[in-house]
Amino acid sequence: MMIQDKDFTLRLIRQLTQALEKLLLGKPDESLMQKELDFDSLMKDIFKIDFKTISQKSTEEIDEMVQLRESKDHADYYEMLGNVFMFHYKTEGQKDFAAKAIVFYEKYLQSSGIFALPIINRINELKSAG
Repeated sequence: MMIQDKDFTLRLIRQLTQALEKLLLGKPDESLMQKELDFDSLMKDIFKIDFKTISQKSTEEIDEMVQLRESKDHADYYEMLGNVFMFHYKTEGQKDFAAKAIVFYEKYLQSSGIFALPIINRINELKSAG
């Protein structure tokens, strides 16, 4: 039962990450618009709390939540968190969200070991906006 829960959560994380990628790139496709993805319900499914509650936590507290998950999945969590905070920063303009997006994107790059130019570009965009 636990394995199914982990697989389901990882699928949700990847679904949310892909949806946010499309929104951040300004290319939401029809299926994304039809689904009207409710980011809060996905966040609740993944972390058992909504975005507002997560956004009030420090990056250290959020990182502790990620650390409780299997280490092989950390990169997926960090990429998703970076995208979530970047998306909310772009829509709400809150500087704290930009700072958190940078932290989680940097953690993604470290934990994944992938040279991800789009992520590096987002970090630079966020730093230059700050």
